[in-house]
Amino acid sequence: MRLSVNFGATMASSFAVCRLHMRRQGGLVKCLQKLDTSLRRNIVTNVVASSAEAPQKDETDEKEGRKSFSAVQVERQGQAERSVLMSCPPKINEKKFLKYFSRHGDIKKYFFYERNGLYAVVEFAKRECVESLLEATKIPCLSNEFPMPFKSRLLSLSHYGSAASPNQQSGQQCQPQTTIPIDQLIDRLSRKESIDQQVTSLMETYQLTDDNSRLRFLVCSLLQDIAAAYFPECTIKLFGSSVNGFGKLGCDLDMFLDLDDISGRRTKKQESGLFLEYQLKTVSTERVVTQRILSFLGECLDQFGPGCNGVQKILNAHCPLVRFFHHPSGFQCDLTANNRVAMKTTELLYLYGELDPRVRHLVFIVRCWARVHGITSSISGAWITNFSLTIMVLFFLQRRNPPIIPCLDHLKDLAGPMDNSMIEGNDCTFVSDLSKIQLQRNTETLDQLLHEFFEFYSAFAFSKMSIDIRKGKEQIKPVKNHLHIQNPFDSSLNISKNVNAAQLERFVALCQESTWLLEQTKTNTPSGKGGSASTPWGLATLLQPTNVAEIKSNRKRRVGLTSDRIKGLIESLKNGTQLKKS
Repeated sequence: MRLSVNFGATMASSFAVCRLHMRRQGGLVKCLQKLDTSLRRNIVTNVVASSAEAPQKDETDEKEGRKSFSAVQVERQGQAERSVLMSCPPKINEKKFLKYFSRHGDIKKYFFYERNGLYAVVEFAKRECVESLLEATKIPCLSNEFPMPFKSRLLSLSHYGSAASPNQQSGQQCQPQTTIPIDQLIDRLSRKESIDQQVTSLMETYQLTDDNSRLRFLVCSLLQDIAAAYFPECTIKLFGSSVNGFGKLGCDLDMFLDLDDISGRRTKKQESGLFLEYQLKTVSTERVVTQRILSFLGECLDQFGPGCNGVQKILNAHCPLVRFFHHPSGFQCDLTANNRVAMKTTELLYLYGELDPRVRHLVFIVRCWARVHGITSSISGAWITNFSLTIMVLFFLQRRNPPIIPCLDHLKDLAGPMDNSMIEGNDCTFVSDLSKIQLQRNTETLDQLLHEFFEFYSAFAFSKMSIDIRKGKEQIKPVKNHLHIQNPFDSSLNISKNVNAAQLERFVALCQESTWLLEQTKTNTPSGKGGSASTPWGLATLLQPTNVAEIKSNRKRRVGLTSDRIKGLIESLKNGTQLKKS
């Protein structure tokens, strides 16, 4: 049971200027004081803006209890802005902990987690509570080092007394923030009594928890505090697996700096009379703007960002980014700029996942299966990406009879005026109101769909056909890539052009092997109901690491056995015919 509690309502984050007088560092102090003052002014602006822009009605399908993507993001961002992250001593008395933080306002939620030590996230009911807490927080006094006087909501908590009291708890029960080893997962799944129980156990073990999602949005909010000091109206948003509903514990944290909503970009120029324009430095291309901004923010994170380690500025990539490791959370982070198409893609995947629970379950199972067998990888190369794999699952579900999910063109037809979205010349329009989408009745079970998925791609004509979720039908390949999956919002792009022949062949071979394993599962029953170790079956069998040599060997053996049976049948028929003649 995780250590958490719920109390009250909503909150603000603001920063008091730290007036330090340090010898030989006056210029640095003045610079950082100016930065901190700018940050405070921006937070006040954001408080007013967020209050004004808050939706009057929650965009929720009341009948199903489902929230739109934008509603979930607003809710999570609000939680993050009312929260602080802190490292804690190894022994914490819960009552004293709550009493200390409650001095600054009502606590809405808190939880602990372990990451090379004990950490806590505290969410207050109001934003003003964070300001009160930060005003009471001191700058550390170090004997041989000089601290950078940049305040953030990443704090350190020390013991109140010189020694721990006898009733202090030791070894807090913390919810895991990373996945368990694969052998433990296989053992856990093997003890289940049905495929449905195995799916439930897999999801509970590996998918992002509520606490982990809160932590991800909080890290994003901490980075926005730094960026907003220089670009007061900017926002940093999460995209990808962290928010599309298909994320696994331990997945990377993908963020982008959104500068498009800065006021003045859409202000119309008057036809006559006086008007004002900002004086700005200019460069030759938008890409150079992105590179300079990211380079500057990367330097800020490296020099002033608490907990940000190993900062790399990868500015010459197709999509320039800053990569770093956030030590308190354990997240590997990628920060890009103005990546709005990726955000719309994330929203689309979230929408598909909300339409039918089988979508999320099947994507999750297939992605776990792919990672175990090395079909996907966390490093760049010729592997199939998680995004490509997810699109393949969605396409398969569109090809069912009847379809489980609609094609993207149908979602576009259902869109209203508020859904219209043109990004960089690409039409990214699709309906956001889930209640407008009427699904056809498909009653296939998840274990049926899993078997059919592997069978579908075992026989798919990859050499000729392209996968297209916009039409929901196979298309003739426009180019000679080994695997061709059309980008949902730009049909001229292939999101899997990196995949080579060997990796595609390996994927097909593993699909064929998995089809056979699931067919065997139909005749097998689970061998244990809990206590003792069980023989892997069902999903546990699929998640056992296998190499391609073994797969080909098994396939040859099965083909050989089948050939022997056919030969025997033919021989017996011949013998029977000869007996009749005699």
